[in-house]
Amino acid sequence: MSGVHPSLRRPHRQTRGEEVSIDTLAPVARSADPGELAAQGAATIGHLHRAGVDHVHVATAAIRWAARNFRSLVLMSSMGDEVLVHLAARAAPGIEVAFIDTGYHFPETLGTAAAYAATQPLSLLTVSPLQSVAEQDADYGSRLHDRDPDRCCALRKVEPLERTLAGKDAWITGMRRVDAPTRSDIDVVTLDTKRSMVKINPMATWTEAQTEAYARDHDVLLNPLRKSGYTSIGCAPCTRPTAPGDDPRAGRWAGKGKTECGLHV
Repeated sequence: MSGVHPSLRRPHRQTRGEEVSIDTLAPVARSADPGELAAQGAATIGHLHRAGVDHVHVATAAIRWAARNFRSLVLMSSMGDEVLVHLAARAAPGIEVAFIDTGYHFPETLGTAAAYAATQPLSLLTVSPLQSVAEQDADYGSRLHDRDPDRCCALRKVEPLERTLAGKDAWITGMRRVDAPTRSDIDVVTLDTKRSMVKINPMATWTEAQTEAYARDHDVLLNPLRKSGYTSIGCAPCTRPTAPGDDPRAGRWAGKGKTECGLHV
């Protein structure tokens, strides 16, 4: 990646409504059950929605609520959810952002991760699979992603995720309802029943237009692949550009009958 986006050298600009009254709400009990924590978080966000707080400030409040109430919190990013990373770094400076380097990422994605680590107030944790691509090829044969994409995702994404989340109290994701039919009913704060931990999706209700507007208004550093038609960015062998009007995730595992990598199911 050439150069650093000029916006990343400028101080954050405070905008109207940014001082969400989240800090007036009592923090949750540290020893509370994950289900109770998720319920309280959902109630907090529901209060903000009913009060007419806009989507940006709801997302900011959700991140601040999580940062305030969980000692061990991580934001998982593929560096295809740049708006979330930008927003979180400002809402909770120093937040831990975990990036799974699958060994198959586009160079542009690796460059985006490096740029955010160098310029944003966050702590980037790069997590690698247990095996290198060469070691995986030796055990499973080359191009496992073509022959058995579910197994490849399990080895190179899901296992590193589980290792990263072990011992965490909560995690933050960039999931949105508009991303795919499988995500159409997600909430901002929910209980991850599979892992018995709280899951925060700050941008759950955001539309594509709202996401693009935030990126434009705040000069967000975007993965350069965006300019080449990549609306959802994953591993290079399994990701292609999409056409206008396509589902945002239509370029992921095209022709393989697969829509999710397993991180969120």
